[in-house]
Amino acid sequence: MPVYELSEDLIFPHPLLADDSGLLAIGGDLSPERLLLAYRHGIFPWFSEEDPILWHAPNPRFVLWPQNLKVSKSMKQLLRSNKYKITINKDFKSVIANCKHIARKDQPETWITSEMQQAYIRLHNLGYAHSVEVWINDELVGGLYGINLGTVFFGESMFHKVSNASKIAFIYLAQSIPFSIIDCQMETEHLKSLGAESISMELFLETLDQQADMPSLL
Repeated sequence: MPVYELSEDLIFPHPLLADDSGLLAIGGDLSPERLLLAYRHGIFPWFSEEDPILWHAPNPRFVLWPQNLKVSKSMKQLLRSNKYKITINKDFKSVIANCKHIARKDQPETWITSEMQQAYIRLHNLGYAHSVEVWINDELVGGLYGINLGTVFFGESMFHKVSNASKIAFIYLAQSIPFSIIDCQMETEHLKSLGAESISMELFLETLDQQADMPSLL
């Protein structure tokens, strides 16, 4: 499949035209209008500082149906321990900054570029991008951020400074807000252990058509 070069027009090729790696298109910009159009059609940006803007629509898609969430006994004990305070949208900027700078085993540390960081802060200010924060006392020790359209949450990144803090954020998100589906984008063992699974892009797009235009939950 060819990789499509975007113009200034707000249009994307159909996500099923992505290549085997999930790469669909190149170029364009990170304006709120283009980002929201992308997410509505199952497309997201993912690129490094030295790259042009790259747009992806992997098939299969890795998602969590919230009713399939798996919470281990040890995690249930942690959640009941009152050790952690969990908030929503209290400190979006700190969450995305930590996601940018904290290295992970399964992702390059540089994929959240400065341009992307500012783009998601703009979306947060517009009410589309949201964060979950995990605190011990007054210290931010974990969290995640993503986009909410209708009853769909598109997870972008998470971080932890202490063990299990990102899992706590994810479990809280899945249990506390009645999302129909949480998009995890690419498969990781971390999220697989919590019940996420791969589905076809066709099913994912069908779900977006049914749920992404509903009133948003956040």
